Amino acid sequence: MESAASILDGMRAAVPLGRVKLDESQVRLLCGLTERLVAARPDAHAEYQRFQGIRERGLNLPQDMVTRWLTGRTVLVTGGTGCIGSMLMEQLAALAPARLVSVSRGTVQPWRLPPGAEYREADIRDRCQISELFTEIRPEIVFHIAAQREPGRAEVEVHRTVTTNILGTRNVLDAAAEHGVRHVVCASTGKALRPYSPDIYAESKRVAEWLMTRAAAGSQLLVTAARFTHVVDNSIIADRLRSWCKAGVIRLHSAEIDFYAQSALESAQLLLASGLNPRQGAVRMFALRNLDWPVNLLDLAIGMIVETRSSSPIYIAGYESGYEPEAFPGLYDPRTAGCLSPLINAFEAAAVVPGDCTETDAFELRAPSDDAAALAALAELEIACAKSEDPAELRGPFKALSLALLDSTLRDVPKPALQRSIQLATARGAGSQAHDRLLDALRRWAA
Repeated sequence: MESAASILDGMRAAVPLGRVKLDESQVRLLCGLTERLVAARPDAHAEYQRFQGIRERGLNLPQDMVTRWLTGRTVLVTGGTGCIGSMLMEQLAALAPARLVSVSRGTVQPWRLPPGAEYREADIRDRCQISELFTEIRPEIVFHIAAQREPGRAEVEVHRTVTTNILGTRNVLDAAAEHGVRHVVCASTGKALRPYSPDIYAESKRVAEWLMTRAAAGSQLLVTAARFTHVVDNSIIADRLRSWCKAGVIRLHSAEIDFYAQSALESAQLLLASGLNPRQGAVRMFALRNLDWPVNLLDLAIGMIVETRSSSPIYIAGYESGYEPEAFPGLYDPRTAGCLSPLINAFEAAAVVPGDCTETDAFELRAPSDDAAALAALAELEIACAKSEDPAELRGPFKALSLALLDSTLRDVPKPALQRSIQLATARGAGSQAHDRLLDALRRWAA
């Protein structure tokens, strides 16, 4: 039998990267190659089944601690109608809070409707709306999950992403501090472990983590957070593959992509676990330690073809804007990466301790010692957002904030850690423009 590698070489030669639309002859050619590829990878369907099975995974929470924390409390959840938010609302309702309220823009129906839960409409981007809501409900604990979560959409909807993920997060944290909330638990992403990224979504969540550290350092508010990876239950990847299998061309960024995944249940339970034993003055950040083997995207696509009996062809299309082809090689130290969550970078690894839920890792994320330049850049970005929704008008101020925050972050990293990251990065050779920019910054601060 011919090898999958040789078939993939034929696919790449038949239709080069970056084609927005394929003609009929290209589609016919890829259809034949895809049939041969499916035959060459008979185990791919098992990868599809493993991916779907991740939905059933959950955590062994220290239930007594969670119950003592949340039972009888007034709890507010932003984004409680989304996939993770709905699962969290269900988990919270079972803990008998005094009052459980979800707030969202009202554009999405809840996935679940737990008894006793209330649903309100408000936009976290509207500071006055959020303040009024906090005044009325007077929450003791807030779970902040609302966000624009799609990397590809973020590159198009820059204004919505920035105003939601950055300014909206600041609005929630400010309202919590002003209205005497005891504790805010925030949802973040593994993409935020990058000190710098040119991608709008990843960098917006990185900025949000910085705002969390400022809120924790500047008030009596307790702030904890959880980093998620790809959630199977609302998988953008699976939705796209399923849609393409029904009709169209299955467009893969690359045939060599592996990605970690977790379930909505794990995500909701991770948020609950991350609220235990907060620390004053710093953000206690949590992530799942064992995410199992990464999922192979090509096998997932082939498995979806087999499952749906699709005749759609696979096209290796190249990376879209918003998706980084490769992680910066200096972010993971082989000496520690194997025993820690992959959602924690090499600069954070030294401070990691086991969470109260034994399946989690935790570390303290602190505000930079000097972030004046980043604050000034944030103010300029906010002014730009008020003036225009044109992505071209916002990318400049957004990049200025990203670079200012990069310097603020690296300033506080111990020099041996910077030098180790430089060593790991240079050993891999040339990278992308974004990687070169990060490497230059590392060298500057290590000097």
